[in-house]
Amino acid sequence: MPAFSRFSPLVKTLPATVPFVGPEAIERNRGLEVKARIGANESGFGPAPSVIAAMAAAASETWKYSDPENFALKQALASHLGCRAENIAIGEGIDGLLGQIVRMVIEPGMPVVSSLGAYPTFNFHVVGHGGRLVTAPYEDDRENLPALLELVRRENAPLVYFANPDNPMGSWWDADSIIDFAKALPETCLMILDEAYCETGPAGAMPALQALIDQPNVMRTRTFSKAYGLAGARVGYVISTPENAQSFDKIRNHFGMSRVGVAAALAALQDQAYLGTVVEEIKASRVRISAIAAANGLKALPSATNFVAVDCGRDGTYARAIVDGLMEHGVFIRMPGVAPLNRCIRISAGTEADMALLEEALPQVLKALS
Repeated sequence: MPAFSRFSPLVKTLPATVPFVGPEAIERNRGLEVKARIGANESGFGPAPSVIAAMAAAASETWKYSDPENFALKQALASHLGCRAENIAIGEGIDGLLGQIVRMVIEPGMPVVSSLGAYPTFNFHVVGHGGRLVTAPYEDDRENLPALLELVRRENAPLVYFANPDNPMGSWWDADSIIDFAKALPETCLMILDEAYCETGPAGAMPALQALIDQPNVMRTRTFSKAYGLAGARVGYVISTPENAQSFDKIRNHFGMSRVGVAAALAALQDQAYLGTVVEEIKASRVRISAIAAANGLKALPSATNFVAVDCGRDGTYARAIVDGLMEHGVFIRMPGVAPLNRCIRISAGTEADMALLEEALPQVLKALS
């Protein structure tokens, strides 16, 4: 008799995988201590003191479920953004949002368009729901909007993913180009506009909220994980039409938000002065990373994010050796996973202590590889 399986045919075909190997796993598996955690695009500058105080105050009520309607956070975001609360949907960070949006749209066998080498967690959601990924290569280290549009039309794809600013290269498009792309899409294709790094990008890269908010085939995803320093709190949100937000609410995890995380997000929105300070620190850190790269004969790419992609000038094997070598010195970084992007390493913005460790370790690693 064939072996019994309680899992669906789709699940049985999926490979066992961990999307990202975290620094904790590296410490466990390699017996190394992470001293500079500048690989996961978190904010080493941390949340505002006011946010930490709000989280501490909320901790005593963590025995309660959070409001399943997320009323207070929707109202606060609407006031901050200049839209209606009905335009907002809430979820557990952008990773959670992406999974639910894919679930809303994709059935097994449906094509989904993305860029080859773009944020891989989206790909895992697509494959996990049985979708068929169709990808366009980057052009000059930037997502190729004309190629994405051509694929959407060729495949009659119901979903396209585009991040601006981009992960893993840190590149960006101007707002007008993004608006033109969105308006050129067939009305049957939903666009996920991933704006995880919107706070750190130049003003000209962000389409005005009202430019796309009434377009029914656009959902913009944002997060408190990056500039706000709340990666561990898992708070993200969607900006779209009320109809799209209602559809999202039909399938989301209604008790997925924690009271502590929601309290943190509410406090973070109130402390825009701290956010401004962190954005300036990120900019300064990008300059510092670029200078360290140049001093070691490497080329930093322009970045609109809280990280810098650094061209190592060879191939993925060489870049991987640099990543592994830096970890031997306690410096945790990452790299893109697909050629030709994987000739680069990716270094997150960090504190001066982080930068000092990087500056000390990098020349030693490169010398050992020469």
